[in-house]
Amino acid sequence: MKNERKVLRNKSILIGVTGGVAAYKAVDLIRRLREEGSSVTVIMTEAAKNFITPLSLEVASQNRVYSDLFSDPLAHIMLPANADIMVIAPATANIIGKFARGIADNLLSTSLLSFRGKLIIAPAMNWRMYENPIFQENLRYLLSRGVIQVGPEKGALACGEEGMGRMSGVSEIVESIKSSITKKDLVKEKVIVTAGPTREYFDPVRFISNRSSGRMGYAIASAALRRGAQVTLISGHSSLNPTKGVNFIPVETAADMLDAVNKELNLSTVLIMSAAVSDFMPAEKHKNKIEKSGELLLRLNKTPDILSEIGKKKNRPFIIGFAAETGGRIERAEKKLKEKNMDMIIFNDVTEAGSGFDVDTNRVVIIDKEKKIELPLLSKNSVADAILERLVEIRA
Repeated sequence: MKNERKVLRNKSILIGVTGGVAAYKAVDLIRRLREEGSSVTVIMTEAAKNFITPLSLEVASQNRVYSDLFSDPLAHIMLPANADIMVIAPATANIIGKFARGIADNLLSTSLLSFRGKLIIAPAMNWRMYENPIFQENLRYLLSRGVIQVGPEKGALACGEEGMGRMSGVSEIVESIKSSITKKDLVKEKVIVTAGPTREYFDPVRFISNRSSGRMGYAIASAALRRGAQVTLISGHSSLNPTKGVNFIPVETAADMLDAVNKELNLSTVLIMSAAVSDFMPAEKHKNKIEKSGELLLRLNKTPDILSEIGKKKNRPFIIGFAAETGGRIERAEKKLKEKNMDMIIFNDVTEAGSGFDVDTNRVVIIDKEKKIELPLLSKNSVADAILERLVEIRA
C-alpha cells in the first residue's frame, strides 16, 4: 500500500552475523527487515560460516555478503559509514568481549569500532557464559556507552540445557530496531490501551462475545511504547502476544475491564479504548452448565459503559475512543464524541473490505474537536502511528 507509514522504509541496516547456533535466524530477520522497506547488508565472521552459508544470507538480503577484511581494504570504513543502524544477531560472548575491549581483528570487529550510529546487539550463548562475571562486566560497559541490548531469553538451549541465553525472537529484534530510530515524542505520557473482545458468561463454559482479535489495540500499545510512553495494555482474550516492556493486564468481562481501567487511571495521562467491549451480558449466570433440553430464553442486560463513566470524572485523562459501525454512519461517532466527553474518536465501517475485525488492515476516520482526518486503507500498525501523531499534535 502506497501510504504505509513504515518506520524502517529506506533505512540502510548493517547486520553482523557471528558464530552461534542462532545464526540461522538471521535469514528470517533479514527477510522481515526487507519487508519493512529496508536495505540490508551482511557482514559475517568466519565462525558464522560453520552455521550458515554466505549464499543463504546473500539470497535473503539481495546484497553481497562481506566477511574478509582484506578483500575490500576499506569495507570496514565504507559499510558502517553507509548504514543507519547496525545490528549484531546473534552476538556471541566473543564479539561482545572484543568490542568492549576495543579489539579489532576481523571485518566485523573493525566495522564496530568505526560505526557511529545506533547499535543493537542480540546476545546468544550458553547460560554459564552469559552469567560469567567477566562477560557481564563487558556487557554493562557496552550498555553504558549507548549500545542497545535485546534479549536474551530464558528457555531451552542448543546444548539441551535450560537457562538464560537463547537469542530473542525476530519480532522482538525488529521492534527494538524500530524503537531505536523512533522519535520519543510520548516520553512524558502514561498510556492505557484497551484491546480485544470481552466475554460475558451465562454458564461456566458458554459466553457471548464478538469477532475482535485485538490487533488494533496491540498495534497502538506497541507504537506508543516505541515513542517513549509508559504503556499499560488491558486486553480481553487474544492470540496475540504483547510487546515486551508493556504492562499487560488480561481481563475477560466488561466489568473486569472497567475495574482494571479504574485501578490504572490515576497514574495515566491518556486512555485509548480500542477494545470491543460487549454491549450486553446475560441477565443471569448459571453456576452449572445449562442442560441441552427444551427451549432456552436468554435475557440480556446492558454492560457498564466504560467510556461514559471515565468521561464524567473531573481529573480524567485524554480519552480516545473507537466507533466500529456497520455502514458509513459517521454521525454516530461524532455524537459519541460529544455525549461521552471524549477528546478523539476513531470511526471505521467494519463491513468495508479490509477494514474492521480480525484483519491486518483498517480504514478509519480520526475525529476530534478541531478536524477530521480520513485515512486510506492502511495496515493497523500505520493506523496506530497516525492516531498517535494526531495525539501528539493536540497535546503539543
